[in-house]
Amino acid sequence: MQLPGIPRKLLLGLICGLGAPAAIAASTPAATLSGAAAARTEIAQQAKALEPLLLETRRDIHMHPELGNAEKRTSELVAAQLRAMGLEVRTGVARTGVVAVLKGALPGPTVALRADMDALPVKETADLPFASRSKGLYLGKEVDLMHACGHDTHTAILLTTAKILSTMRARLPGTVVFYFQPAEEGPSDFVADGKNTWGAKMMVQEGVMKEPKPDAIFGLHVIAGIPAGRITYRAGPAMASSDDLRIKILGRQTHAGIPWAGVDPISVSAAAIVGLQTVVSRRTDISSFPSVVSIGTINGGVRYNIIPESVDMTGTIRSFDYGIRQKLHADVRQTVEKIAESGGAKAEVTIIEKYDPTINNAALTAKMEPTLRWAAQDDVAQGSLSSGSEDFSFFAKEVPGLFVFLGVTPRDQDMTKAAPNHNPGFFVDESALVVGVRAMASLTTDYLHAAAATPR
Repeated sequence: MQLPGIPRKLLLGLICGLGAPAAIAASTPAATLSGAAAARTEIAQQAKALEPLLLETRRDIHMHPELGNAEKRTSELVAAQLRAMGLEVRTGVARTGVVAVLKGALPGPTVALRADMDALPVKETADLPFASRSKGLYLGKEVDLMHACGHDTHTAILLTTAKILSTMRARLPGTVVFYFQPAEEGPSDFVADGKNTWGAKMMVQEGVMKEPKPDAIFGLHVIAGIPAGRITYRAGPAMASSDDLRIKILGRQTHAGIPWAGVDPISVSAAAIVGLQTVVSRRTDISSFPSVVSIGTINGGVRYNIIPESVDMTGTIRSFDYGIRQKLHADVRQTVEKIAESGGAKAEVTIIEKYDPTINNAALTAKMEPTLRWAAQDDVAQGSLSSGSEDFSFFAKEVPGLFVFLGVTPRDQDMTKAAPNHNPGFFVDESALVVGVRAMASLTTDYLHAAAATPR
């Protein structure tokens, strides 16, 4: 069935399987091997055979980016391809998400794999034949759109992984669940208020991890500044939590020539910003993990000679530890409120917890490290802590999780000068994507075969 806006060639490629990779595998020595070794050989062969379709899928999604909670075309494309593989498919999950289930013919555990689908309100500057020219609505305002964080690659990688695993179902000891998640970057249709949820958290709340319940979950993110095809990872805390900080300083309006007749919220705000710098530098134990408190916006006043009634500020709080996170919240509140009080003003401090820290299960990470080395042909490195955040964290709170990074910067470039994720010049060296497919598929089969071989 041809869906509106989805190239017929993409669907035909999925249905026809680019030369029937299952038949290719059956005619090779992989068919005579057993277990994880046979699966790896078949994965390598199929990933290479499917690479043209992988790139075509990625480019199609890249040309048609959609914001969080608006991924209508993308989710239709994903669902159509998954149905062509014969998988059980659910749509409309957490508004626009897609969940698919692949049941292997042999008994075994359940593995979940996750990809995010949403783009960003960024205008693409790269001169690519498949560059985005799309626009969309962000909080009611028309904006340019771009897959400036590589979610197009995540979706294409996981679709290709699903294709490979679906051809192996007769030899698959367990179940694989595919989560195609909306709104990882946040919703485009409402402002986070601490009440409405979205993305991974909403998927968990809707029960996607209850039936079937995964024994482990894996995720992957492309990253600039790392050589294309290199995989980096770290056990334990890997990415920071992300909390919105919103501050209103309430003063008393007066003429700027007689400031003593009122209460100046602008000078109080300046003092509060300076005071906030001491929350991390003087009140937080950073010997184990770093923390960040930053103010990003400050707005107040309408005229040069009027001291305003109030000033609004927004910022972010980042940490890697739940205990440190809560202490940061308390210290931020106390600092701002007491500084405001000292200036005769009042402060209203709102902290909205958005994403938890992403924590890789240490035992699972150690267990799967050889798999990552195979997938990346031994080009694997210990990753550094990332002060960015990811709502994969909500999945990894429910079951053991492993979240890794895949470098996508061309190897002949200066890594320090690569345009970062979220930048209009963000660029993906597509040669890395087949490594992502090998990683996601082999993490699945290695985990399933290891569990099946372990006496219960």
